[in-house]
Amino acid sequence: MLESSITAQRADRESRWQALMAAAQDGDRKAYSTLLYEMLPLLRGIVRKRWGSGPDCEDIVQEVLLSVHSVRHTYDARRPFMPWLLTITSRRIADAGRRYSARAANETTVEVFPETFDGHDAKRDQDVSDDIDELKAVLHDLSEGQREAIILMKIEGLTLEEASKRTGKSVAALKVTVHRAMQAMRAKIGKKT
Repeated sequence: MLESSITAQRADRESRWQALMAAAQDGDRKAYSTLLYEMLPLLRGIVRKRWGSGPDCEDIVQEVLLSVHSVRHTYDARRPFMPWLLTITSRRIADAGRRYSARAANETTVEVFPETFDGHDAKRDQDVSDDIDELKAVLHDLSEGQREAIILMKIEGLTLEEASKRTGKSVAALKVTVHRAMQAMRAKIGKKT
């Protein structure tokens, strides 16, 4: 009795979804929306059963829906709907499995990221202080226009347009000034090292 009821429900769903997809292919947006809405719980169940309830589960369901949307024109209304839908679903799950395997093969996980690097390569407070002093000296050696452009754009973080309004220089002139200032700073830092 229970099996015949389930079989009848599946047959009703099949014929309903066939009709909805055929109507959707003819441009009926409401039918298409109804079909997607009705498919969603079933798709989630299938993906959870085959993939598990991990974080990628909903992404896979969305990929199935996108695939259904992009290949809906390939559905033949004379054929059963569920095998067509299950084929798409199986392929999207397989794609996710391949991506997961490729990602797992090339990634390592770290539970806690260190705040700083260990060992002799890490900068000490004195090194940072020395770097700041060196940058201040190099900045001081620039012309007034170059120093102003660097301070506005590189230190204060203004855009070219904002710095142009503040200085009264054109955007093109500021680009050239910043470029030349950066070259001069690199040259001076290079000579000291």
